[in-house]
Amino acid sequence: MACLDGGQKSRFDRSIVVSADHLICRVVRVSHEDGYRLCVGFDDGSEQQIDFEPILRGEIFGELRDLQKFSAVKINRESGTLEWPNGADLDPETLHDWPVQGPKLAHQLERAESILREEPPKRDGS
Repeated sequence: MACLDGGQKSRFDRSIVVSADHLICRVVRVSHEDGYRLCVGFDDGSEQQIDFEPILRGEIFGELRDLQKFSAVKINRESGTLEWPNGADLDPETLHDWPVQGPKLAHQLERAESILREEPPKRDGS
């Protein structure tokens, strides 16, 4: 599968419209490009080339920094999204709207990681 340069481009629309600004979509194709990049195809005909490196943090997604584990990505046909053997997965709408959602997710994971690194206040025993 050749991923379209520039991200999402729709050839036809078979997605179910829930509201004017929300589509229910499903992942139907995935190919490993290189490094932490995947080309993801959706049932509406669009494709996203996604670099997952910025979100590979924390207990679950951090494990995927091992390229062998990252490359083990599969499509869960029941949920219509990507999943990895360690249980990591992402909502298909997040993947579909990656140019907007990806940076938000990376920021949230970065904040969570920094909060977890902070030591709790020490009690002086009083």
